[in-house]
Amino acid sequence: MGFNDLLEIVGGLGRFQVINTTVLLIPMLFLACHNFLQNFSAAIPTHRCWIPGVDNSTITYNQSHLAAFIPLDEDQNAKSCMRFTNLKPFSWTNGTLKKDKEVCKDGWVYDRSVFSSTIVTEWDLVCNHRKMRQVAQSIYMAGVLAGAFVLGSLSDRFGRKAILTSSCLTMAVSGTCAAFLPSFVTYCFFRCLGGMALSGIVLNTISLNLEWTAPKGRTLVGTLFAYGFTCGQLILAGIAYGIRDWRWLQFSVSAPYYIFFLTSWCVPESARWLIINGRTHQALRNLQRVAWINGKREEGEKLSEKILISHMQSELNNMKQAHSPLDLFRTAGMRKVTICLMLVWFSTSFVFYGIGMDLQNFGVDIFLLQFVFGCIDLPSKLAGAIVMSCIGRRVTQAASLMLAGVAVLCNAFIPKEMRMARLVLAVLGKGSVASSFCCAYIYSSELFPTVIRQSGMGVVGMKARLGSLVAPLVLMLSEISPLFPPAIYGVAAIISGTAAIFLSETSNQQLPDTIEEVEARSKKRELQNTKHKEEVPLTQGQTLSHTQKRLLIDTV
Repeated sequence: MGFNDLLEIVGGLGRFQVINTTVLLIPMLFLACHNFLQNFSAAIPTHRCWIPGVDNSTITYNQSHLAAFIPLDEDQNAKSCMRFTNLKPFSWTNGTLKKDKEVCKDGWVYDRSVFSSTIVTEWDLVCNHRKMRQVAQSIYMAGVLAGAFVLGSLSDRFGRKAILTSSCLTMAVSGTCAAFLPSFVTYCFFRCLGGMALSGIVLNTISLNLEWTAPKGRTLVGTLFAYGFTCGQLILAGIAYGIRDWRWLQFSVSAPYYIFFLTSWCVPESARWLIINGRTHQALRNLQRVAWINGKREEGEKLSEKILISHMQSELNNMKQAHSPLDLFRTAGMRKVTICLMLVWFSTSFVFYGIGMDLQNFGVDIFLLQFVFGCIDLPSKLAGAIVMSCIGRRVTQAASLMLAGVAVLCNAFIPKEMRMARLVLAVLGKGSVASSFCCAYIYSSELFPTVIRQSGMGVVGMKARLGSLVAPLVLMLSEISPLFPPAIYGVAAIISGTAAIFLSETSNQQLPDTIEEVEARSKKRELQNTKHKEEVPLTQGQTLSHTQKRLLIDTV
């Protein structure tokens, strides 16, 4: 007996689960908006130096006059960060007219035909301050990382619903403050708070969905959760296309969380968490409420607190055995699983956000590209699910990362003039890492044993957050050479795809409950590999080696 049996009594896949899943997943649509928001709110428009005494109302000032004040590049366009100095007259060197140059000292003039305002135009995050744009995104991702570390443990202590509700309110308030407070420092601070709130929403949405759904429906719920994030990328493209001012765009994707804060009060706390924490009376009320909604009122009325405790007794006894995150590294088999999955999660997130946060680099309409990048996730995740079922988890995980790595690495060596080729490779890479994400959630949960599964998922999830934090910083290396970012992303994905090959296959196998089962599975695979290497065809009169005899005995 266990909590799953209680769910079957009150209905583990009925009307309540449909309503509950819908209420919980709608806020997920706007989380992707926050993750990729800076593609639009921090877009860098065409710009040039502000010239005193010249008509600076538009960037396209008379080109013939502009050339007297601003040097031109090889394409005869005004340079973004330099101007001719007004302090010294023109000088002659070796018979050639020379003009002294200087950095922009009086500000910049921006092209506002696409975006009326961004944080770049608001605080002049161009030229020497260009890196601050990526720093702002990394600060936001640092908040996501901190939130995963802090709010995960708080939800185990105070409950899933309490942290979910407070996170929705924090997201709404921090997003509003980031939109309307006047300085770049306050913008970064409240974006960081918003990142923490995002982790609280994600972690507790997953927990409340899965803990209120029977095992046979969890695959569907997990798929809907993944597609909710994908649809959010499509919604962002539409909202950003309609709202070109960054402050109102920031507010528009944050304001719905005031409504979600109110609707989250309607979500019942996890009955499993309530029973484990000794609040059986409230758990009984929640289960009876679920039974009533699912049309099983009589079955719900038959439940009592004693019945709940009796069903959960085995789980309560298992919790008495202490385990810590250190168990992920104590034994050889667990070390291999943990380290390989850490690489997989880090690189998947690293490449995913590295590609997704660099849309302007492709020279294509940014709104269309955001839509395309969102659309490619839909078939990619479906294809990943099909391949996982037909071929297996290990091949899917390794192949998706390697394919993404090769696509991104090839992009490093394609000239910028070949926009379509670069775009096709970028879309292929983005789709491959989306498939890798889909596989990683399922594969990791099947590799970690039950006794430390949550700890394991927490550790690899932290590595994913670290990857998303580092990804924007790597984009800064493009100022040294445009080859560096795609080369780093590509190599990281290929290395992690290679690491995934060393993991065990879990398709159609029983989930491991203990660390000993993981060790046994690991030793079994090593034995099979050794057998494969040692096997040689015997000719007449040939004898077996000592190793072959030992393997034959073990096999029998």
